[in-house]
Amino acid sequence: MAPEPRSMGLLFIYCISFFFGLPANLLALRAFVGRVRQPHPAPVHILLLSLTVADLLLLLLLPFKMIEAAYDFLWPLGNALCALTAYGFYSGIYCSTWLLAGISIERYRSVAFPVQYKLSRRPLYGVIAALVSGILSFGHCSIVIIVQYLPTHNVSDPESLPVCYENFTKEQLDVVLPVRLELCLVLFFIPMAVTTFCYWRFVHIMLSRPQVGTKKRWRAVGLAAVTLFNFLVCFGPYNVSHVVGFFQKSSQNWRACAVLFSALNACIDPLIFYFSSSAARRAFDRELRRLQTWGASLSAEWRKAREAALKKGKASAGMVNDSFTGE
Repeated sequence: MAPEPRSMGLLFIYCISFFFGLPANLLALRAFVGRVRQPHPAPVHILLLSLTVADLLLLLLLPFKMIEAAYDFLWPLGNALCALTAYGFYSGIYCSTWLLAGISIERYRSVAFPVQYKLSRRPLYGVIAALVSGILSFGHCSIVIIVQYLPTHNVSDPESLPVCYENFTKEQLDVVLPVRLELCLVLFFIPMAVTTFCYWRFVHIMLSRPQVGTKKRWRAVGLAAVTLFNFLVCFGPYNVSHVVGFFQKSSQNWRACAVLFSALNACIDPLIFYFSSSAARRAFDRELRRLQTWGASLSAEWRKAREAALKKGKASAGMVNDSFTGE
């Protein structure tokens, strides 16, 4: 049986996210690894590298979500793989929120307290912040594995495919709903509030200083806008579903669409890398020039082939005319 239109639409967007997000994040990974390997890397580059790794974890698990969408959100891959996929996928999403907050704190401190920032800019601080973000996200999301293996009294049809982390029993909902509410408070609303404050102050300071160049101002505005877009559009719907589900005592049916927006985060983050790091800008600009060169050479080859085909066609037409006149 063919998948429903909703499933096909989600599958299409998952594919777009994968094929655009994976190469962009791999390119950023290469740039940040090179930057971190240099002497005395800034904490912000360690945070950006960690954010890239979180995005790649999410992207590498997207093919499993594609299979789920292709099966109309039934899960044909077994209970263990369901638990591991959901655990890694949601941990990657929530690891990004505090990493984004950490990047915003670094940017705010660099312009609000430049002297203190330069004196205290140690790589160890970036490593500690990345580890804390990972522990918070992976620790909270362990609920996915716990719930998946909770004993239940739910009897399912042995001939039908199960679903993955959906259709919870009452025993599971009693655990899931309160944890989801706490999770969205700690891993979404608090980092979003921190990020909003830091970027509000960051942009205000950058725009109020006449000595700051126009390009730097636009990069500051772009960085703040893209990051807040990430929180409100990519992470917002999924976390709102936690709040709604808690008060309605149920798991919302539209969560699948909300998760889709969270997956788009991996395509948006490369813009943050571009606005945040000169190393990422150089890497993206270099790759863009390479693509432009490749496109120009491909276009030139296509024009040559077209001209050759036209000449061949004219020559063939001339031979036909000669044969008619010869008669």
